[in-house]
Amino acid sequence: MADQTPENVIAQFVNEQGEVLHQSLSVPANINPEQLALVLNTLLQQEVIKQIKYTWDQGSSLVKTTEYQEIQKSLVDDIIKPGKHSTEETFKIVYRPQAVFRVRAVTRCSSSLTGHTDAILNVAFSPCGTMLASAGGDTTVRIWDLNTETPQSQLKGHKHWVQHVAWSPNSKYLASAGMDGMVIIWEARTGKQHCIMRGHTKWISALAWEPLHLNPKCARLASSSADGTIRVWDVVHKRMVFSMSQHTAPVMCVKWGGDGLIYSASRDKTIKVWESTVGKLVKTLEGHAHWVTSLALSTDTVLRTGANDHTGKIYKDESEAQKRALERYKQATAGKPERLVSGSDDFTMYLWEPSTNKKPLKRMVGHQKTVNHVAFSPDGRWIASASFDKSVKIWNAQTGEFISSLRGHVAEVYQVVWSSDSRMILSASKDSTIKLWDLKTKKMKMELPGHADEVFTVDWSPAGDKAASGSKDKTLKIWRQ
Repeated sequence: MADQTPENVIAQFVNEQGEVLHQSLSVPANINPEQLALVLNTLLQQEVIKQIKYTWDQGSSLVKTTEYQEIQKSLVDDIIKPGKHSTEETFKIVYRPQAVFRVRAVTRCSSSLTGHTDAILNVAFSPCGTMLASAGGDTTVRIWDLNTETPQSQLKGHKHWVQHVAWSPNSKYLASAGMDGMVIIWEARTGKQHCIMRGHTKWISALAWEPLHLNPKCARLASSSADGTIRVWDVVHKRMVFSMSQHTAPVMCVKWGGDGLIYSASRDKTIKVWESTVGKLVKTLEGHAHWVTSLALSTDTVLRTGANDHTGKIYKDESEAQKRALERYKQATAGKPERLVSGSDDFTMYLWEPSTNKKPLKRMVGHQKTVNHVAFSPDGRWIASASFDKSVKIWNAQTGEFISSLRGHVAEVYQVVWSSDSRMILSASKDSTIKLWDLKTKKMKMELPGHADEVFTVDWSPAGDKAASGSKDKTLKIWRQ
């Protein structure tokens, strides 16, 4: 091909599973994403009223090409490089449906809630989206009513800082844990203490509920601790089921996967994969050169929310909710294994497919300091990482390739969270601000100031209509559209 750009090129549409939709067709070289969507919807015989928006890639782990590239402007601007492609080459274009709903940016603080008498260390929205839990250094947990943005319950029972709260996927229970080594289970609607789980000999670093599609009663909970163990509890029968103790140093994070595996990350530099019925060690993932402190699963969003989605539908019984949760999980995985990403104090991240391989798919480098937090986008396409190097970075979740650095914070970034439509990110920082980032432009969309001290924690509601942040200034802020 000469250096001039051809008028037409040969294209072939391929879905995420690598299935070719249609035989090759000739399209204009300057075709843009909107025009590609029109062509694809025509091929799929979609009615105009049901036409779907897509994101487009040239290449993925399924389509063997030398590079990953998203099509944002047009084929010629983003993919075709004059002089490097033959006119007879077929461009395989991977299409992925975008979320059918769109989350609007949170722009204003609707409530600044006081009550905690020490720093707020963790906030979490309930899967149903009607309640918010906050945990603090004042040894209490509070549940807030989001309809009125007022206190609902104050939960007392811990003897030291409460660093973690986790809702069961059916919103029935709230688990809390922290420096006193106890796990307390609360009944979410009444605020009554359901049971106290004792057994850990040191502080608890993370909590993870069994997914709803595996157990409709959401009866089991895993906790990881600095004592080097992971314990699985039965909250219905109020007892420990088993303890897993192969780590040789404090365990910093635990995740309960949708295929029945439990993942734990430790200061012994390893990630261990456990079978969740009896706690048998399946495999050990090695590669990091320092403490492994953060884990995220590609299915985290659907595992956390269970049967709940943006529509707010209420299910008549547990079996119906379990059926819907299983549907959502299958949609999220699309027949592919769950992926895991790990963040470490060695400044790197690793992308894994633990059910199929002990070796990492990709070593992800770029951060200049500790990787503090990692999170998959709800659609499983992207990974966001927060670091003490003051940046947030975006990575391609299929290949592990670096996409972009989001810079604007002037101090360490503690946490990142995605909007439910995977189009925006919120980040919480030591610089006392929360920043809202736009994935499409890779730029800051808005800064949300107001806290008087470090912002330790941030969460975005499953429906996407509100966010919450907790700070060292002892206040909880609700942010709305």
